[in-house]
Amino acid sequence: MRGMRKAMNRRTMLRGAGTVMALPLLEAMMPSARAADIASRPKRLQIFYSPNGMMMDGFRPKIAGTGFALPPTLEPLAPHRDGITVVTGLGHPQAAAMGDRPAGHGRSCPAFITGVHVRQTEGTDIRCGISVDQVYANHLGDATQLSSLELGIDQASLLGSCDIGYSCAYTNGISWRNPTVPLPVSANPSDVFERLFGDGDALDADSRLAQLRRQTSILDFVMDDTARLSGSLGMEDRHKLDEYLEATRDIEKRVQKAMASGGGVQSANMERPTGIPDSFDEHVRLMIDLQVLAMQADITRVSSFMIGRELSNRTYPEIGVPDSHHMLSHHGNNPDKMAKLARINRHHMEYFAYYLERMKTVRDGEASLLDRTLVLRGSAFGDSNEHDHMDLPVVVAGGLVKGGRHIVAEKGTTMSNLLLTALHLLDVPATSFGDSTGPFGALADA
Repeated sequence: MRGMRKAMNRRTMLRGAGTVMALPLLEAMMPSARAADIASRPKRLQIFYSPNGMMMDGFRPKIAGTGFALPPTLEPLAPHRDGITVVTGLGHPQAAAMGDRPAGHGRSCPAFITGVHVRQTEGTDIRCGISVDQVYANHLGDATQLSSLELGIDQASLLGSCDIGYSCAYTNGISWRNPTVPLPVSANPSDVFERLFGDGDALDADSRLAQLRRQTSILDFVMDDTARLSGSLGMEDRHKLDEYLEATRDIEKRVQKAMASGGGVQSANMERPTGIPDSFDEHVRLMIDLQVLAMQADITRVSSFMIGRELSNRTYPEIGVPDSHHMLSHHGNNPDKMAKLARINRHHMEYFAYYLERMKTVRDGEASLLDRTLVLRGSAFGDSNEHDHMDLPVVVAGGLVKGGRHIVAEKGTTMSNLLLTALHLLDVPATSFGDSTGPFGALADA
């Protein structure tokens, strides 16, 4: 009987020619049809971060509760309106100066998912606190091949000070393994692809260059094992496997194209091609697709993505904004600068909408990847002109929370309360997090 079949091992890999490739979670891996229900699927956490604050007038819905109209910055999320919760009024008291020098970015960025007041230093004696994504990664243990992914668009700044008196370690990323170890952000799609599927570090520079020229696919190496496995699967699992392999090959082609056109392969003596697309749009979409692929294959259940490094000076001529993002964030109430900053905010939100759509369209048993994922999206500031860390622009999405709401937090409520509730939704029995004073009950309300 189907309900009594022996389950396939969840860690089954496709193998061939020294290559191993993880599989998505298939129904055949479940011990029974009943176990394939949505509730049996693994829970995931993803964090989407935008730098340099937000024009809050364009972000904040005019009314609390349900039935609110989406303000201009949130309009790209219209297709996902019933699945998002907008939260305003939360802050990070620990991002206050507390006697330190007046440099907001260097304190607010690291506090975003740690709830900790960092040590002011430009040296190696940095100190912050464990971030919420790493608490969940520790809770999961070795359930997946990778404990977490930290992705971004901007390469890390050089060592030294990026904000007044604050090490670049505080603004290069948002994830912290422990109080003294920030996790580096990967901005190179080829590096991420090799990390997910291996084989990259096993080849020397000449071999990698030769493989690139042949346009060899990782799927070619596992073709025989794929055919063998497919023959033993049901129709739904075969369809799911085909979708996964197609997505893998699509991303692989885009990575190879970026490696070939991005100026990285200029000499056989180079250790590794850059693989970063020239187009910001292609780069962002590729990094998002890599995250989705990693979740689809259950290679990891925890990831963070920075669409820009804090203090980013990126310009956006493609949307009519040739000005520096960070400079615009200190707009001095200049209407022209404020309008341009709002345009960047909306542009970033369009990519968040793309991410939600990708997660929603990938099947996970009877549901989608998004249905079992908790997504936190935000910035370290509300009004960036004032470095306002006490009214943050937060969006929560995914099937673990009720959507279609605007929650207005009581003034002075720490963001750590929401992060504590996030851990509870992910089944982590934490009693506190950061500077929490208790769970943020409004988020968990059905």
